[in-house]
Amino acid sequence: MRRKLSDNLKRVRDRLGAACAKVSRDPSTVKLVAVTKTVEIDVIRQMLEHGVTELGESRVQQLVKRAGMIEEYRSRRRLVGGSAGSDAPHWHMIGHLQRNKIKAVLPWVGTVHSVDNLRLAEDLSTQSQKMERTTDVFIEVNVSEERTKHGVVVGATQHLVEHMVQMSNLRVLGLMTMAPLAEDPEAARPYFARLRELLEDIQREKFATPDFVHLSMGMSNDFGVAVEEGATVVRIGTALFEGIAANVP
Repeated sequence: MRRKLSDNLKRVRDRLGAACAKVSRDPSTVKLVAVTKTVEIDVIRQMLEHGVTELGESRVQQLVKRAGMIEEYRSRRRLVGGSAGSDAPHWHMIGHLQRNKIKAVLPWVGTVHSVDNLRLAEDLSTQSQKMERTTDVFIEVNVSEERTKHGVVVGATQHLVEHMVQMSNLRVLGLMTMAPLAEDPEAARPYFARLRELLEDIQREKFATPDFVHLSMGMSNDFGVAVEEGATVVRIGTALFEGIAANVP
């Protein structure tokens, strides 16, 4: 399993490097988030040992459970050998977040990719203030306008950004989207290009902050196209864990 994970990671990094080279980008400008929802906790530990510390989950209950298990493992390692054995993970909440789950997830998560309405943003800011912290967030945009997807509509995005950047306990990093599923990665390009254009439009407004520069877009099938269109964060699951047995319902 360890060799398979290493091979998969190399292939993903090679694809990432090729996409960056195609548009003259430095691969270090793109953050790889490993979406771990289909694998066992031992695989996550191995991922950390390979130096991948950015971990993503789409369900609050699963993120809280896994983050707790990893922290317990690291604590035991420190007690036994004086070292946690790997760098600390940074957890990303990439799925839909309900307001009543904020209190549970915030102690564990570093970045929330799925803020799509003002009330959710306000509650995130309030809870962050209570915890005396600043939370990194992306605004999820439903660029494809699919009814089955969450996200603010394109036309309302600027208004939401304008309000959120005034919340002192949130740091608005940029925009996030999910392209429609398609066999051909090129089918996703118009959606990624539109999100980039939207980010650039908002950056030109007076209220835009220096932090508002990132695009979270691209998954296993289409992340190469996303990088070509400006992605700074890609969320990869299948390509990293292909051939490794799943053990999560």
